Amino acid sequence: MPPPEVSTTSDSTEATPKSEILSPAESKSSTVAHSTGLQIGTDDETPLSVFLSTFKGSRTQWVARQVIIMICLLFRLGVGLGPYSGFNDSPMHGDFEAQRHWMEITCHLPIKDWYSYDLQYWGLDYPPLTAYHSWVLGAIGSKIKPSWFEFDTSRGCEDVNLKSYMRSTVLISELLIYIPAVSVFVRWTIKNQKLSPLHHSIASAAILLQPALILVDHGHFQYNAVMLGLALIAIANILNDKLVVGSVFFVLSLCFKQMALYYSIPIFAYLLGICLFPRLNLPRFISLAVSVLTTFALVLAPIVLTSSDGLKGAYRQGLQMLTRIFPFARGLWEDKVANFWCTLNTFIKLKHLYSAEALQRFSLVATLASVLPAFFMLLIYPRKKALIWGLSASAWGFFLFSFQVHEKSVLLPLLPVTLQLAAEPGVNVQSYIYWINNVAVFSLWPLLKRDRLVLQYFAVSFLANWLMASFTKLPDALLGKLIIMMSYAGIALLHIVEFLIEPPARYPDLWVIGNTTLSFGCFTIFFFWNYIQLYKACRAKV
Repeated sequence: MPPPEVSTTSDSTEATPKSEILSPAESKSSTVAHSTGLQIGTDDETPLSVFLSTFKGSRTQWVARQVIIMICLLFRLGVGLGPYSGFNDSPMHGDFEAQRHWMEITCHLPIKDWYSYDLQYWGLDYPPLTAYHSWVLGAIGSKIKPSWFEFDTSRGCEDVNLKSYMRSTVLISELLIYIPAVSVFVRWTIKNQKLSPLHHSIASAAILLQPALILVDHGHFQYNAVMLGLALIAIANILNDKLVVGSVFFVLSLCFKQMALYYSIPIFAYLLGICLFPRLNLPRFISLAVSVLTTFALVLAPIVLTSSDGLKGAYRQGLQMLTRIFPFARGLWEDKVANFWCTLNTFIKLKHLYSAEALQRFSLVATLASVLPAFFMLLIYPRKKALIWGLSASAWGFFLFSFQVHEKSVLLPLLPVTLQLAAEPGVNVQSYIYWINNVAVFSLWPLLKRDRLVLQYFAVSFLANWLMASFTKLPDALLGKLIIMMSYAGIALLHIVEFLIEPPARYPDLWVIGNTTLSFGCFTIFFFWNYIQLYKACRAKV
């Protein structure tokens, strides 16, 4: 049977009545949300909705959104006052030093040496756009205080003013890219679903107050919001039928951090699907291909073409860059992470049974098996609503089964999942989204504890959940209620036990393994639930 015809223009799509999609309870709460604009997915008031009710009028929405941004900035500034990765931890320090060091080498070395200089000390291992970003920030910082980025002699610099400067670069980068991207996406969702203007502010706050991203970028210290923001700009443009612009920004996201590959399968499937169905659109396909190849060429050109040895040197330069960006020699995973391989290794010592090459093949097969269903669903049914679920399904598949996964990579599946707080007003769906966000923050606990961000972990988690009253939101299904309540009980128990009891000397990582195992179980349940939502979205008549 040929795939059904789909429209790529949201304005011409015939909408299905809410009552045909939602359960009676969800339909009632959705009606309340439409009429009052005070809630997302429930007729219970939340502290945030009560506060924002004073801005209910459409003329005051601009003020409401600025207030939301100020609240989000205060959260980030508060977290930034704490320690960072590798603080007072010589000789290698941590991610803070890695980012500072990349600013140092990009400012002092020719481009051809960026990916080959002293690889034993935080060698550059992100794509070129990260290197250009580091160069700009390093050049500005060197004007403020040259000693922060002096070549080789500045290693391990922990000047308090350097910390302030580095923290401010994360904040400004997020303000320029991620926060506007969230606003654009939410605006598209609100317009498409004809929700109240105040829903825009509440939905934006729910997404921007995601604890995991705040704690990793502004606590641990990274620039994940730049990559996520570029990806989100791409998603928003694709949903607005600006396909060429969307493809350009997605390539930029890939060129900032290679982990954006987690989104590549569903985006490729969706774009290919709308080029093939309901009829072949060759000009659209060619324009997308040209925009992708041109963007890659422009970003990579300075790196590849700076060699003095002609084509042979350019090839070596490109190969060195790819080797750094995709470090297969490092092994299947790093540290303890809540994915399939690390959890399985708790019970079966994989590295003792199989070679690194065999584990790479296993990982490739498992990853393809986990993401190909999303690929074919979006290829045959390229629905806009399905795209977001497809992005999260693919990202969860990569996180759970792919090669060289870090605990911080959980931010990739969390982005499209959290975006559904704007797109899905039903409390049933949102209860699972808040739950998995809380589990993801818990999975970061070993990393944040090592960074001495204990206060920030508990404070941000509590405040974000309190503002959205997310702990009070449970699904209708009894099984869903039991899973969420039991997982919260397990999280609380593990925290209490860890604070009261030292792990046995024979098993020093016992509590960490408990954390990763519980988190992996929750992630796996959500992964399959996500696929159910993707299937429903693909089959819907919108």
